Amino acid sequence: MRYAIVALLLSSRALAETCPTAPDISVELQALIADANAAPDERNGQVASDQMWQLWLRAPDAAAQEVLDRGMRQRSSFDFAGAYDSFDTLVSYCPDYAEGYNQRAFISFLREDFSAALIDLDRALDLSPDHVGAQSGRALTLMNLGRRDDARAQLEKALANNPWLSERHLLADGAPLGPEGQEL
Repeated sequence: MRYAIVALLLSSRALAETCPTAPDISVELQALIADANAAPDERNGQVASDQMWQLWLRAPDAAAQEVLDRGMRQRSSFDFAGAYDSFDTLVSYCPDYAEGYNQRAFISFLREDFSAALIDLDRALDLSPDHVGAQSGRALTLMNLGRRDDARAQLEKALANNPWLSERHLLADGAPLGPEGQEL
């Protein structure tokens, strides 16, 4: 009960205040993209990928961080409705923070609402064009919408930023986004 009251107060406070500008992570992100591309193997590539996620998950302020963290805990416990509400609160409070849209898109994806996921992923990428997580999520969303060519092109962009993404296997011969005529 105490947690619910604190969460409600944080959500109310978040909606009443103005979100500060999201930190500019572009220089750090470009360095990590270079690290991922220079990585000699998947293990080293994963280190760069993990560091990218640490950047994206750095919210603009403590209130936003609490809402983001709460939504991620809810998602981890399969409370998709609660997580969606938390990420919706985050997007309302911080409309220029790409990760809020990316996380809300992930919940929509998990709920198989691919059209809603695509709208949020497009907004996340408008705000952060090199967000590899949003790029790969958008590729998977497009694939689920039956837009194979668009999905393939989007995944290729994501892999240009991080060639070690697990989704890279979707481009292999016989895979869903593999060369034409090679589907399983």
